Amino acid sequence: MRPEPASTTDGHAVEPRVLVVIPTYDEATTLPDTLGRLRRAVPTADVLVVDDASPDGTGLIAEDLARHDPQVQVLHRTGKLGLGSAYVEGFGWGLARDYDVLVEMDADGSHQPEELPLLLSALAADDHGPDLVLGSRWTPGGSVENWPRRRMLLSRGGNSFTRLVLGLPLRDATAGFRAYRARALRALPLDDVASQGYCFQVDMAWRVVRHGGEVQEVPIRFVERSQGRSKMSRQIVLEAFWRVSLWGAQHRWARLRGTTTAAARGRRP
Repeated sequence: MRPEPASTTDGHAVEPRVLVVIPTYDEATTLPDTLGRLRRAVPTADVLVVDDASPDGTGLIAEDLARHDPQVQVLHRTGKLGLGSAYVEGFGWGLARDYDVLVEMDADGSHQPEELPLLLSALAADDHGPDLVLGSRWTPGGSVENWPRRRMLLSRGGNSFTRLVLGLPLRDATAGFRAYRARALRALPLDDVASQGYCFQVDMAWRVVRHGGEVQEVPIRFVERSQGRSKMSRQIVLEAFWRVSLWGAQHRWARLRGTTTAAARGRRP
């Protein structure tokens, strides 16, 4: 299933335009299969591959695939500029072309393209549906395959830390398989997003919530990549820890100042 078609004034259904943004860096061995499965799973979706000048030729492979499929586009960048900026640039590309739904998905096979219809179905086309749907590993029904215990603990611990520090009511705020309603992204100040990796995903979910948006989690099956090399690093983990801690402190300080100011106003004659 896909998001239910919206209706025009004459009663005819309009299919939501979906853009799947796939950032790549050295994904030559996995991108063709991922794109093939994605195009079969959701044939009406368009795809934007955002390649950070991959040394292994991923960008050239993406160009070749795009030549044979008009629904695939490629955005080449000058170097390894990071996951967060790749998605922000991809979102800007899609919003400028009036897509209704923008999807984040990895190229390495960890996100199952066949599960994308589950996310799109949850993102109902009417105004009462969620603004962001997360493909969650840790909500009931979700699962992870082929992860070492260390990665399990890191992900679960990071999400517990995020809930504690930010009060974000999500089981998998670090999830990277997600679908946004375009209006939600248009409401966010994307120009000042500087976070990467896990931290970028938390940042974006928190921005949606702080702007009054609704976030829904649906269970998915996450499969650790069998080819290539994980982009996870100590630097990404540390960035997530200090940024989330800083955001939590700033949020609590702002609330405290607001409470103090309100109390002061109440004491005025």
